[in-house]
Amino acid sequence: MNALTHFDAQGQAHMVDVAAKAATHRIAIAGGRIEMLPGTLAIIEAGSAKKGDVLGIARIAGIMAAKKTSELIPLCHPLALTHVAVDFEVKQADDTAPASVYCRATVEIVGATGVEMEALTAVQVALLTIYDMCKAVDRGMTMGDCKLLEKHGGKSGSFVNGT
Repeated sequence: MNALTHFDAQGQAHMVDVAAKAATHRIAIAGGRIEMLPGTLAIIEAGSAKKGDVLGIARIAGIMAAKKTSELIPLCHPLALTHVAVDFEVKQADDTAPASVYCRATVEIVGATGVEMEALTAVQVALLTIYDMCKAVDRGMTMGDCKLLEKHGGKSGSFVNGT
């Protein structure tokens, strides 16, 4: 790893200058999960949550969050994203794991900087939206395991998270 790029020679925070970088096709994929009571998952699957279609609304929230990342993370560049997909996988509780919803966000751009932060933000906001919509029946939900799974494109090439 190189030195931190968001600090200048004097140690002051700054936005990285990407003007000289080539515009390339870049992709980032992030994932994370929210664990809950089995009854909460049943409400999500049945579509009977008081506030509506939990996963549909969480998908839209994740997409919106990816587009607004630069407004939330101070040194992120505002980007013209070319594609955002937010998908969910529902897992029933078993002997090894609680009931959960796994969220995966894929973000793409043709640009001079990557979209890792946008993918991670999409996942976190989608999971927060699930929490918000279901908190009336399950305040003990926990979110975790949020991480960058893959990134492709740009000068540093590809990264696939082995964990």
